[in-house]
Amino acid sequence: MSGFALELKDLRKSFGKTEIIRGCSLQVSQGERIAVIGPNGAGKSTLFNLISGRFAPTSGQVLLNGHRIDGRKPFEINRLGLSRSFQITNIFPKLSVFENLRCGVLWSLGYKYTFLKFLADLDDANERAEQLLEMIRLHKKRDVLATNLTYAEQRALEVGITIAGGANVILLDEPTAGMSREETRRFIELIKEVTVGKTLLTVEHDMGVVFGLADKIAVVVYGEIIAYDTPENVRANQRVQEAYLGSPVAQQQAGGH
Repeated sequence: MSGFALELKDLRKSFGKTEIIRGCSLQVSQGERIAVIGPNGAGKSTLFNLISGRFAPTSGQVLLNGHRIDGRKPFEINRLGLSRSFQITNIFPKLSVFENLRCGVLWSLGYKYTFLKFLADLDDANERAEQLLEMIRLHKKRDVLATNLTYAEQRALEVGITIAGGANVILLDEPTAGMSREETRRFIELIKEVTVGKTLLTVEHDMGVVFGLADKIAVVVYGEIIAYDTPENVRANQRVQEAYLGSPVAQQQAGGH
């Protein structure tokens, strides 16, 4: 059995005759935080879709805690311990913050589709939802409908839902997109806190976030991982500079963190 929380082996994905992911291999240890970066159209979202089960690979393997998950349905992968958030906030807008979180914990506690008991009587689910409220710092918004939260609060709620099921591998797709600098700073601190002991992969364009959060960085260009190393080594990698960090804006952002 593999000793890695997540492993990609020569992963490939083609749409028709167009190969989007071209032999990606990656090994992520338990508890590591990995940022996936690259120019627009590099294949980052496709890679996430392959890992989380939205797409089946054309060839290659995805292993979660040593077990193959490539080709499985997203809900099956989720139950095996991998959870994902999306670029577009994915919450229940007409439910309260608390109710959103409680929905997220039900399956992990074994309730599945059995609702013979009133939800209010599910003490373990309610207790876990209350804990999550504190973790994501939305306890003061407990009974507010999700649709009435600010954008940053909705993203925090989605992270709460993502970790509610107890997954040990978390995928976050551009978690800080659309946030102000101050919102981003607070949100990164929140992500650090709620993912302690968990394995994290995040697609992120904000290089300040990348260099402030990641233990390692995977650089994807034209469907290939051209570098996978510590932030310091990636920043100094000439190939990465030429392919991605060569723009003045990216260099300035990376150098400022």
